[in-house]
Amino acid sequence: MALAVEGSGTGIWDRDVGTGQILYSRGWKALFGYADDQVSDRIEDAYLRVHPDDLGQVRASIESHFEQKSEVYVVEHRLLCADGSYKWASSRGKVVSRDADGKPLRMIGITTDVTVMRRMATQLHECARTVTRLTNEVPALVFEMSLDSGGVAGFTYVSEGVREMFELTPAELAADPQILRTLIHPDDYDAYRATLAASAASLRPWQLEYRVLLPRQGLRWREGSARTRQMLDGSTQWHGFITDITERKNIEAQLREFADVDTLTRLPNRRCFMSRMETELARTRRVAGTRTAVLMFDIDFFKRVNDSYGHAAGDGVLKHFATILTKAMREVDHVGRIGGEEFAVMLTNADLAAAASFASRVQQRLAAAPLVDDGRTFAVTVSIGVSAMRPEDQGVDAALYRADMALYRAKERGRNCVVTDEE
Repeated sequence: MALAVEGSGTGIWDRDVGTGQILYSRGWKALFGYADDQVSDRIEDAYLRVHPDDLGQVRASIESHFEQKSEVYVVEHRLLCADGSYKWASSRGKVVSRDADGKPLRMIGITTDVTVMRRMATQLHECARTVTRLTNEVPALVFEMSLDSGGVAGFTYVSEGVREMFELTPAELAADPQILRTLIHPDDYDAYRATLAASAASLRPWQLEYRVLLPRQGLRWREGSARTRQMLDGSTQWHGFITDITERKNIEAQLREFADVDTLTRLPNRRCFMSRMETELARTRRVAGTRTAVLMFDIDFFKRVNDSYGHAAGDGVLKHFATILTKAMREVDHVGRIGGEEFAVMLTNADLAAAASFASRVQQRLAAAPLVDDGRTFAVTVSIGVSAMRPEDQGVDAALYRADMALYRAKERGRNCVVTDEE
């Protein structure tokens, strides 16, 4: 047994507590580079080999064991080697005999060189600190999440980024993963759960863009992305990160708006309006009895306003008319600025009579609310042509063409009037 211990990087010592004598095995001496005759058998000399910064801890641990406050004596400390360097040692011992009063008489123990292990532990600790520091510096939430075979999810690692992403501490999210349900937008929570379930079932990466409602930041966009793997115990584990994509989403919305919206009037532009007409024509063909009216509006004498008062005044007229027109519409209707002073409206569930009535109301509202700009009053009038979509139309241009022809006849009749394509 002693040979096995000696060959494992461990030395044996035997202390006579009463006389202060302590004997060391050859293996113990070899651990620290001492020749057989270089180590005295006095406990006083033994304490001199202990690093000064560790001596207090060593003495306290021994005294605690002597007083039977601990089952065994265990302490890690530095020991002086023959070459003047220090090694880390783990000393373990036990009193094996006491007198009638319980005072220690003899103590036997072992000392193990743990320098390499301590060095490795320090290196691992430094690596862990570096990784933690790096992940905490990343402008994102880095996480490790697991889902056990019973369907219970939990976060096993959460970086400091959680404070910005969810306004939580790492401890709060690790303790209660369900708290996310109160923060993820209600319209996005089902997708959050469904995509995680699909990722767990297929072991494919998880990715989702979703909204959160936070106490301080309000509505924000988040993107989650993670790699998936199945563990030996049947659980699923994700390693990934969650980033703030609010700015990107805002830019995307602005780009969509630039593509679909007329910058002056804030109405849908021609491209957007035509796209909605395509959708409505498809419905007209698919659903028998669908009635959709199409109206074309042209502001009367608009060129005269531009030429006489300048483009700023003309822009004011366009915006004024756009406001009047929009307020007259229902939520189910669609409007667009087709170009210049021309506007188009699509009325769902409306025949020619209803559309003509709507057109007249717009004219009445314009007459009741002239534009006042820079001390000048502009009485804005509009000519309107009305048509209806037909299932047999080859494209959306057909209804627009009929409305445009009706508009042309309205202008021929003196402007500021409504004409349908059946007149």
